[in-house]
Parts: sequence; structure tokens; C-alpha cells
Amino acid sequence: MTETGEVEGRAGPPLWWARRRDAVWDVALGGVSAVECAWEGVPFAAEAGLPTTVGVLFGFVVGATLVLRRRWPIAVVLVGIAVSPAAMGFLLAVVGMYTLASSEVPRRITATLASMSLAATFVVMYMRTRGDVEADPTLVVVLSVFVAVALTVPPVLFGLYIGARRRLMESLQERADSLERELSLLADRAEERAEWARTEERTRIAREMHDVVAHRVSLMVVHAAALEAVAVKDPARAAKNAALVGDMGRQALTELREMLGVLRAPPKPAPAPVPAPDLVPVAAVAAVAAAGGAGGAGAVCGVEDGPSLGELEVLVGQSRAAGMAVEMLVHGEGAAYAADVEQTAFRVVQEALTNCHKHAPGARVVVRLAHRAGEVAMQVENGPCDGKSPEPGLPSGGNGLVGMRERVLGLGGVFVSGPTDAGGFKVSAVLPTA
Repeated sequence: MTETGEVEGRAGPPLWWARRRDAVWDVALGGVSAVECAWEGVPFAAEAGLPTTVGVLFGFVVGATLVLRRRWPIAVVLVGIAVSPAAMGFLLAVVGMYTLASSEVPRRITATLASMSLAATFVVMYMRTRGDVEADPTLVVVLSVFVAVALTVPPVLFGLYIGARRRLMESLQERADSLERELSLLADRAEERAEWARTEERTRIAREMHDVVAHRVSLMVVHAAALEAVAVKDPARAAKNAALVGDMGRQALTELREMLGVLRAPPKPAPAPVPAPDLVPVAAVAAVAAAGGAGGAGAVCGVEDGPSLGELEVLVGQSRAAGMAVEMLVHGEGAAYAADVEQTAFRVVQEALTNCHKHAPGARVVVRLAHRAGEVAMQVENGPCDGKSPEPGLPSGGNGLVGMRERVLGLGGVFVSGPTDAGGFKVSAVLPTA
């Protein structure tokens, strides 16, 4: 029902009509039927030997029952069948049969009442024409059958058509409402996916920037502390540390500039897959969510241009240059892994070394890298602090281990970290290469 229909229904009479125009139409039909039956009640009263007033009143009441056709269609048809011997109620019978056929009454009841009306009309027509018309009995029968069929079958067929059409429209309306609800649900799910993608992307950007900046700045702080300690005693070493600090700062600025450039670059259009016909809405929503929320997630992480396992020697060398005793052990023959696997492995070792600079000054560090069948494993373990090296005073946000764990688990790997029995700390990760 439309919104206008609902408003009209609420403003209409508080009975069984859904809309005001239905009530007006039924009352008008009832009035015409009452006038017709009252007019036909005059000859009926004369034939039955009743006062004319009684016949008119009887006909008026019978015809007025048509007002109830939407509420009690069976009763209206039964009244029409009952008064058919009195030769009244033409409009009552036709409209009553149409209403009955178009309503939700079971079809067996409709067929039974239609047969009764057909038989009653045939009998009445046959009885009245047999005595009034001097014709062949066969002609009388044919005429009676024709009149009975003409007054019964067309209203029934038209009512069945209108009822089927009404049910079809209601079904289509229900389907439209269902599709509207489904589209609303899909829109909500798309918004949730977009929000999830935005949150995930912010987390990945924060993790990437943490890994890029924290290591470089930590080394810069360590070199700056060493520079302060030897500035007067060993100018040559101070100059070397100052050069290292400058190199670290330039590298950090370069990496930050590259990352910001990736963030500002427009996302590359991905080729649109051809979905199956039944999955078009879901695929469309997924594409909207990915385009609106991710914003080029893969590009932001810099998977293609990110670091690789081949740069671990340079990374370890930078820590050695900062004064850390680092030993690197490699087991197995390396291979060309996927870019995200190599980048994740590099970032895990990088963050672990950064934590060693922060929390274990002067400790001996061992970096192990193992190439196995279908996986690559890495471990960074530091011993206890020597107690002689000064604390660098680097701040810690507590996100390093969390970021490493997220990276490793995101690739289906295993991550373990915790203190060792010797008083140090160990970080281990295993990444699948398939």
C-alpha cells in the first residue's frame, strides 16, 4: 500500500474499508442495488399478495446488503441466490459473484456458490419463460442456459482475474520491500566493511611508520649519546658518529618521504572481476567497500618497494656501528620469497634490534635466520645488560611487539616473545613462504 493509501485508510471510516474511496464506492453500489430491488419489490408484492410497502421495504433491505460485499461476500451471494425466485437483485447477484471470486475465499466455496447461483438463475428463467413465451421447449432451455451463464460466468471469471492480479501486485510489492530491505542491509554491511578497511589501513600505516621511524631514530639517539661522550676525548670518533647520525637522519627522511608519497598517490585501478549473476550485489558491495575504505591498502604498505632479507646485513651493520655487539647466523640457502614475506621478516628483525637498543644497552645480541622447506624463521635474542653502558633514555610506546605479532599472524605465521632463562629477551617468528 502506498503512503497515500495508508493516510487515506487512517482517515477513512473505522469499519472494514481500507480506503475512503472503497467505502464511497460500496455505499453507492448498495444504494443503486437497494433502489433496484425496491423497484422490483412492487411486482413481487403483487404476485405474493403482500402490501406494496412490504415488497418495497423488503427489496430495499435486500439490495442494501450489497454494502457488505467486502466484509461478508459469501452472505451477499447467498442473499442473492435466496431472492432469485422473486426476480430481484440483478446487480446484487452480479456484483456479489464478482466480489466472491476476487476475494480470498477458498476456491471450492466459490465454485459451489457459483454453481448454486447458476442453477437458481436457470430454474427461475426457465419457469418464467416457459409460461410466458409460446415457443419450442428446446428454445426455452437454451435461452435459460444462456441467461444463467451470462449472469454467472463472466462475473466469476473477471473476479478471478482481478483477484489473481491483486495477489500478484501484493507479491511484487512484498518483493520490492524485501529487496529494499536487502539493499539497505547490504549498504550497512558495505559501510561496516569500509569502516573496517579504514581502521585496518590506519593500523597498517601506524605500524609501518613505527617500524620505519623508531629504528632510525633509536640509532640516531644512540649515536648522539656516543657523540656526547667522546666529543672532547676523541674528536675523530665524534666526527664519525656525527656523520652516522646525519646518515641515519637522511635515511629516515627519505623513507618518510617515500611513504608520504605513496599515501598521496591515487590508488591504481584494480581489474574488475566478472562475477556470477547471482553474486553481482555482493561483489558490487565488496568493490565499493574496498575502493572507499582501503584507499590503496597494498600500495600504502609499500610491499613492492619495501625492504627484503638481503638488506639484513646492512641492518645488522648499522647496529654494530652504533656500538652493539651483534652476531648474525644464517642457516640454509636463501631463496626469493614473496615481497610481503621478506618485508615482514625484515621488519621483525629491525624492531627486535630497536628494542635491544632501547632496553638492553651493552648486551650481546644474536640474530638467527633459517631457511627451511616452505617457511623462513628468524630469531633475535639478547643477553643481560652489562651494567656499564648508559641507558639511552628512548621512549617506548609498547607497540613494537604488538606490531610484530600483527604482521606475522597476518601472513599465517607464528610469533613468540618473552624473557630467557639467562636474563635476556628473545623474539622468534616463523613465516610460511608458500
